[in-house]
Amino acid sequence: MSRVCELTGKGPMTGNNVSHANNKTRRRFLPNLNDVTLQSEALGRSFKLRISAAALRTVDHRGGLDAFLAKAKDAELSAKALKIKKDIAKTSDAPAALEA
Repeated sequence: MSRVCELTGKGPMTGNNVSHANNKTRRRFLPNLNDVTLQSEALGRSFKLRISAAALRTVDHRGGLDAFLAKAKDAELSAKALKIKKDIAKTSDAPAALEA
């Protein structure tokens, strides 16, 4: 399983462990990933995603999965999240086309 957030693209970073004697050894800083189920109001169903804790706070702040994906850049999203975004765009365009 990949250690990359499906919504923000946040992945592992590298750095150094620095001892008291100033010895440096390479290490990895891993993102805080959680398996969560998020509800899409436009599609009326839920999706299981592996996202970082920071992304989960951002989803809550923006008002849900639909609002987050509307503002998200396509380059940062995983293939699964990109498909969800396109499905949401399709369903939200359909009622607007009927009214016009």
